[in-house]
Amino acid sequence: MKQSLFTGTNSYGPALIRLFLSLVLFPHGAQKLLGWFGGFGFGGTMNYFTSTVGLPWIVGFLVILLEFFGPVALLLGWFTRYWSFALILVFTGIIATVHHDYFFMNWFGSQKGEGAEFFLLAIGMSASLVLSGSGNLSVDHLLQNKIKP
Repeated sequence: MKQSLFTGTNSYGPALIRLFLSLVLFPHGAQKLLGWFGGFGFGGTMNYFTSTVGLPWIVGFLVILLEFFGPVALLLGWFTRYWSFALILVFTGIIATVHHDYFFMNWFGSQKGEGAEFFLLAIGMSASLVLSGSGNLSVDHLLQNKIKP
């Protein structure tokens, strides 16, 4: 069982996916948790999630934690399959609750909200990591080599 958590492709491709997914997602999590990059911080984000979107507080809390710590774990390649699966759930929830009216991002301000395309890309990248694992250059790869019989 332990071995299946860490095994994966012996490739550098997943490392590139992890790097770019982390670079894009970390600022979103930092906005929500710390208020960096013009975000509202933990209190403002929780208020938005519970009051405006109508999420239960535990769901809002988990989304904030997953969006902040998930990219860090992915960058390190630590439990990549689990973090990636959790992020798929978050992005699917975002599409289902908030960004379901449009496909394209609101580049020109011509629609009332944002579209789902960003989240679909993140779902695809995360799904790729669920299937492939962390690849080389990851904590998972180091652990895989340590637990081999």
